[in-house]
Amino acid sequence: MNMDTKKIITIVGADGSKTDVEYVTYLFSDDNTNVYLVYSKNEVSGVEEDEVIYISKVINESGTLKLEEITDDKEWSLVQTLLKKIANA
Repeated sequence: MNMDTKKIITIVGADGSKTDVEYVTYLFSDDNTNVYLVYSKNEVSGVEEDEVIYISKVINESGTLKLEEITDDKEWSLVQTLLKKIANA
């Protein structure tokens, strides 16, 4: 894949609103039971203008993929570890 090519996906909110975001990657838990979507809204933060990324848990409900916020501290630590693995690869 060309590094200049961005893959845009559409996220539909619970209220039906649609937001286009840039797909970054998927993360899979070590036991393959959980999948996480890493995406960007092309936002920057801080003095160095680092790109802001978002990570949400992907839930399959009757064939419809839904995103769920990660609220559990243990799960968030796991996701950070998964992200570090690919960042250091």
